[in-house]
Amino acid sequence: MRPGPKPILLRMLVALACALVCRTATAQSYGVELGNTLMPASGGMGGTSVARPQDMLSGINANPATLTQYRGTTFTMAGTFVGSTFDLTQTGPAPAIGVSPFSAKSSTGGTVVPNIGVSQELDVFGLPITLGLGLIGTAGAGTSFVRQPASNGTSTYLLVLEFAPSIAAQLTERLSIGATMFVGDGYLDGPFVGTSAMTNAFALRAGLGASYALTENTTLGCYWKTKQQFTFSNAVVLFNQTTPVDVHLGLPEELGLGIANSTLMDGRLLLAADALFLRWSSADLFRDIYRDQWVMQLGAQFSVRPRLRLRAGYALAQSPIDPSVGTSVAGVPVPGGVPAAKYLQAQFAVTNQHRLSIGMGVRDVLPGIDFDILAGGMFPAFAQLGDFTSVSLNSYWIGAGITWRFGRGRVASN
Repeated sequence: MRPGPKPILLRMLVALACALVCRTATAQSYGVELGNTLMPASGGMGGTSVARPQDMLSGINANPATLTQYRGTTFTMAGTFVGSTFDLTQTGPAPAIGVSPFSAKSSTGGTVVPNIGVSQELDVFGLPITLGLGLIGTAGAGTSFVRQPASNGTSTYLLVLEFAPSIAAQLTERLSIGATMFVGDGYLDGPFVGTSAMTNAFALRAGLGASYALTENTTLGCYWKTKQQFTFSNAVVLFNQTTPVDVHLGLPEELGLGIANSTLMDGRLLLAADALFLRWSSADLFRDIYRDQWVMQLGAQFSVRPRLRLRAGYALAQSPIDPSVGTSVAGVPVPGGVPAAKYLQAQFAVTNQHRLSIGMGVRDVLPGIDFDILAGGMFPAFAQLGDFTSVSLNSYWIGAGITWRFGRGRVASN
């Protein structure tokens, strides 16, 4: 018996609740943005999804125009476990923030990042329309050195969840356009050394996209996301101070271009490439510690049989770490000046350039039900931040997703 709407809604609420209480480790991300790297199908292809995403959730989160590539009703529940090793070494004292030399591994554990969504095909005045709705883990980072007395309780947690309604319209046989409204719920603890507690804030973000079938086998895609600015009120009392201060933190304006082609191997091999630009200079807090970042995502999917697909991907990302920092972050003067600002920067130091991923998709595990799995790793990277602070980071992830298809399902086999 297929589950009714009430059990499905209950599962969605349980997954969301789990997301809210999980502390997110520094994971497979570009800066703190997760993109589509943890989605059930795109995640196995290095995150490639701008032109022809292989899961509906990736369309909602990146290029909403691609939702027209799905027919009938599609519902997906997915989750990915992410673990990381984050080592921080402080060789000199920072007395203004109460930090002494130490070297330690972050005690933040792994976590599950959930992604849930549904799409519905409609016909409005003769125009094919697809509506989508997603609950998406968009951004996250976390480090904790509270077990090290020399760190003076250094701990940082960031989690951003998005409630994302989308709409896409197929204007011609080749051209589709779409839009997504992201209603973000952000949670922040830190990153300044001092007294802080988990604080939440809300912010909006818009996404626009277009998809064009250049030929029967070649699809082009593009999207644009606005910046998203959060204000966490009274988020922290700085070390040796008594008055709480607000922390302004944002996610960057983002541009994406993609191409996908299924000409080779009689259409059984899908190749995809995306170029992403994250304008961190548009985002509060991160404009003070990050620089603008380019990302290249490459992915492949081979249909071994009509029901079985193997996936692989590679992503190359510039390090977003800005070598030049000032004495103020997010409008807050950092006690201790540049060395202390470098210490804060280290909490978000995702400097890794190389990522590999693999995945597999099985269609109709049961009638109308698809199953996807993915796994990947972020190559170890070391970074020296200023004279006294250095970090080393690597991570791994493994996830799965289940998709229910009602109606005609996906248009193409790839």
